[in-house]
Amino acid sequence: MKVMRVSRPLQCLLLLLLLSPATLPGLANAQTARPALQDPAALVAQAEALLKEQAAAWPGRAVIHVDAPRIVNQAACQQMEASLSSSGLQPRTPVTIRCLAPQPWTIYLQASVQIQGTYYVANRLIQRDQTLSLNDLDTREGDLLRNRRLIGDPAHIVGWIATRRIRAGSAIESNALRDPNAIERGQQVRTVARGVGFVATSEGQALESGSPGARIQVRTPGGQIIIGTVIDAHTVQVMM
Repeated sequence: MKVMRVSRPLQCLLLLLLLSPATLPGLANAQTARPALQDPAALVAQAEALLKEQAAAWPGRAVIHVDAPRIVNQAACQQMEASLSSSGLQPRTPVTIRCLAPQPWTIYLQASVQIQGTYYVANRLIQRDQTLSLNDLDTREGDLLRNRRLIGDPAHIVGWIATRRIRAGSAIESNALRDPNAIERGQQVRTVARGVGFVATSEGQALESGSPGARIQVRTPGGQIIIGTVIDAHTVQVMM
């Protein structure tokens, strides 16, 4: 019997034909049965929607850019939710995307956020304990998110009192002002004690600073320390 010899190139060709999906239907079916991967654009859109919602509370225009995530094996998601960390909106904000169905997975996206808006600067030297007016202010544009102490609402400046000197051209920051209705530590205050069927007034010394609604400690003339709620720049209410 004569044996036919097959050349090596022909052997390789036969081997490829034997291993092709057409000759291995089971392998072909396994390949086509793989679930579709998640579209990264949908994740970016989900993150952007959450960030825009959070930025709506700020007095300015939000500029948001979300880095496209790297999809490795995350299957296409039909139900997902996005959330921020406990620190909330930041110039560089991580966004967590969780897929709830049909196959749970979690992925993290990075986003850069700016809040471009108007803030106020002093147009002249402002002395400590001076009450500010609109005539003391000029406006500038900048990123309010990067410096949270910048003030974009004149209602939180006009009529407020400077707690330190503010140089001309310097930004008016929230920690440089106090509410005109606030009480300062060491100040003499009037205390109003209210109970069922009676009201009693007295005097005392504030041991803490506080704006209206804050609870502070007050030392009475007899040395007793009580806690009350700031009503205005001179009054603390004590509930009995």
